[in-house]
Amino acid sequence: MVLLEANVVVGVLLVLALIQTPVEAGGIAIYWGQNGNEGNLTQTCATGRYSYVNIAFLIQFGGGRVPILNLAGHCDPQSNTCTQFGDQIKSCQRSGVKVFLSLGGGVGNYSLTSAADAKNVSEYLWNFFLGGTATAARPLGNAVLDGIDFDIELGSTQHWEDLAGYLKAYNRQRGRQRTSVYLSAAPQCPYPDRFLGDALNTGLFDFVWVQFYNNPQCQYNSSGDTANLISSWKRWAASVKTKRLFMGLPASIDAAGSGFIPPDVLTSQVLPVIKKTRNYGGVMLWNKYYDDQSGYSSSIIRYV
Repeated sequence: MVLLEANVVVGVLLVLALIQTPVEAGGIAIYWGQNGNEGNLTQTCATGRYSYVNIAFLIQFGGGRVPILNLAGHCDPQSNTCTQFGDQIKSCQRSGVKVFLSLGGGVGNYSLTSAADAKNVSEYLWNFFLGGTATAARPLGNAVLDGIDFDIELGSTQHWEDLAGYLKAYNRQRGRQRTSVYLSAAPQCPYPDRFLGDALNTGLFDFVWVQFYNNPQCQYNSSGDTANLISSWKRWAASVKTKRLFMGLPASIDAAGSGFIPPDVLTSQVLPVIKKTRNYGGVMLWNKYYDDQSGYSSSIIRYV
C-alpha cells in the first residue's frame, strides 16, 4: 500500500513537471544580403543573436527567365564571386544557424506560369542551392542550404503552392541519408496574404515570419496602440498551418515606411502576449544592416 501511494505521488509530480515545462524558446530570423555594409555571413552568425538567416534575394526566376541572384554590394553573381560565401554558410550551419535562400522581394522579375514551371524552378533550386547536383557552378559555392524562403510580393499569385509541394518532395529518405528541405515564408500581415495564401494553406511551411510593417491596418501604431497588431497576430496564429510563427518587424525606424516598434514596447507589451501562442517561433527582423545600426536584436534577444 505504501509503495502504491509512492508511485501515485511520483506520477503526480511527473504530470506537474510536464505542465510547468516552458515552451521551446523563440529565436530571431534575419534577412541578409541587401547592403554591402552589413558584414559577411560568418560575422553575422558569429554574433550568436540569430537562429535563422535568409539570404536575399533571388530576384528573377520562373517563366523561362534566367535566374538572377542579387546580393547588393556583397558580390557579383555573374562573375561567380558569390561562391565565397559557401564556406561561410557552412560555418553558420556548424554553429546551429539555419540558412535559407529567399525568393522574390519587393523588386524583381519573377512569377510562375504553371505547375510545370514551378517544377522546373524547384529543380533549379534543388540542384543549385540545395542537395542536388548542378551542371554548372553553384552561385553560393558547394554549401547545401537548409531551405527556401518565399518573400513573394510581385507578379502572379498562382502556383506558389505547387513550388512548395515540389520542394518538399525532396524532403525524404535518400539511401542512407535523410534530406531535409525546410520552407519559410514572409507574407504581409493582411490575412490571407494575396500571393501566398494558397501556399500557406498546404501546411508545408515550417516557419512563417509575417511582415507586420508597411501595412497600417495590422501593425503597431506609432501613437502606441498595439490593438491592431495583436489582433492580427491572433488571427494568423489561429489560421496559418505552420510549426513556428514569427512576428516580422523592421530593425530600425529607417528600415520600413511604418510599423517600427520601440524595443521596450515590444518586450513589455507585445512579446508577453504573443509568446503564449502554441506555435510561437520568435521575431524576424528586416534587416541585418539596420540591426547593426540600431542594436535592436541585442536589446530584445533575452526576451524572445
